[in-house]
Amino acid sequence: MKKIKIIIGSLIIAILMTGCTSKKNQNNVTIVGSTAMQPMIEMAAEEYQHHSKIRITVQGGGSGTGLSQVQAGAVAVGNSDIFAQQQPGIKAEKLQDNKVAVVGIAPVVNKKVGIDNLSMEQLKGIFTGKYTNWKQVGGKDQKIIVINRAQGSGTRKAFESDVLKGESAIKAQEQDSSGTVQKMIAATPGSISYLAFPYLNKDVQKLSIDNVKPNAKNVENNDWKIWAYEHMYTKKKVDKKVKKFIDYIYTKEVQQNLVKTLGYITIHDMKVQKDENGNIEKIQR
Repeated sequence: MKKIKIIIGSLIIAILMTGCTSKKNQNNVTIVGSTAMQPMIEMAAEEYQHHSKIRITVQGGGSGTGLSQVQAGAVAVGNSDIFAQQQPGIKAEKLQDNKVAVVGIAPVVNKKVGIDNLSMEQLKGIFTGKYTNWKQVGGKDQKIIVINRAQGSGTRKAFESDVLKGESAIKAQEQDSSGTVQKMIAATPGSISYLAFPYLNKDVQKLSIDNVKPNAKNVENNDWKIWAYEHMYTKKKVDKKVKKFIDYIYTKEVQQNLVKTLGYITIHDMKVQKDENGNIEKIQR
């Protein structure tokens, strides 16, 4: 009899604990995906939580992970630098696309390479293996070391779509995050890769392309060709607390301050728009 009471008591405690955990989880929002987007969403979440009871957890993992996790219902939001239609295995029609910003992507090299400009054809040639020494494109007599992002990276897909135009990249070492790429370029002689604008810093040399500088103004009118939308994907039927946070991302407070300060481009300043096939057209206002 005593044993039965203990079992019943344990069951009651378990049920109560489950109820408490469930209630606690109702205030949690998990966001996973693009590392290029991560700094912006992390800071927006930090600000938002100052006047909200919602607890927001932001993690990287890459755009492919974000899209697959939100499709599976494992997370509330999947951050992505690419359209869901561009990711194999993702049923885009079942997801809601929220384009919350634009990010430019720039080729970067180790500062000792000795160049600050390439033509688009030269850039393509480096990543497809046509050029293997920096002297072939105006630099020092030094081997070119290509550092790529891992498969599933939205930044990689965006870069390859805008630069390689369907050709395959050479086999090269791959890194999972933008932050790691930044550190490796700074430390590796002869290296080249690409980074989202928010990750550009004094430790790496960003390159102009065809003498066009990688900056927000040039992205806005498509003079700078390598850029992507920052998407926050959700299920079609979205939880109210998630929608409120996404609505907050669209506010002037975030778009005109946080977005620009961190090096992204506000969606409202774009003069052109791009579809999932890379087609560009002017925005009629």
